[in-house]
Amino acid sequence: MKILAIDSSAIACSVAVSVDAHILASDLVHNGLTHSQTLMPMVDKVLRQAQCSIHDIDLFAVTNGPGSFTGVRIGVATIKGLAFAENKPCIGISTLEAIAANADTPDAIVVACMDARRSQIYTATFESVSLNRLSDDEAVAAAAIADRVRAYEKPVYLSGDGASLTYDILKDTCDNVSLLPENKRFQNAEKVCQLAFLNAQNAIDSALLVPTYLRPSQAERELKKRKEMKV
Repeated sequence: MKILAIDSSAIACSVAVSVDAHILASDLVHNGLTHSQTLMPMVDKVLRQAQCSIHDIDLFAVTNGPGSFTGVRIGVATIKGLAFAENKPCIGISTLEAIAANADTPDAIVVACMDARRSQIYTATFESVSLNRLSDDEAVAAAAIADRVRAYEKPVYLSGDGASLTYDILKDTCDNVSLLPENKRFQNAEKVCQLAFLNAQNAIDSALLVPTYLRPSQAERELKKRKEMKV
């Protein structure tokens, strides 16, 4: 099974192609350009490196949130369009699960943390390596997970672009918490490929793929506020 995966849920953007879980080619860009500018050229580049065409892809995968509202929307729209054009299935992978997939320390807990702004993080908790999910994806204040972290009798590793922020809040009250190394801390399309292969039975039609935001966007909040002011 050939899989094309993209991640555009944060500042960096990445694309990968795999055969089953074996990565054939990948690329990551962090150049300040918008994902709408970089994504399709990256797809073309990675397909060439993998020596295959878009028609060879059997499954299209994307991190469908949480994350940057604009980035998630661009990634999901791109994969929906590619899958629809090729009449192939697609699959959405939780950005937080993709983050946690980097952890390779057995018998440990990994807490994925993305900076959600407004003094919140997007977070979910997994058993390391097996990725057995221990909590749902949620948007909470970083301090709100302290009791959960302290309750684990295993080492707890924080990962993601909100890990440092969360560690600074928890380190004085949670003796079992530490940071994953920086080179294993961020989501990437290679892990999305591998997770897509492991979860291929959950693939869906492109029309059914939707973003997972966890909370309203700023535009939606402002619209709601204006409506309430008119009442």
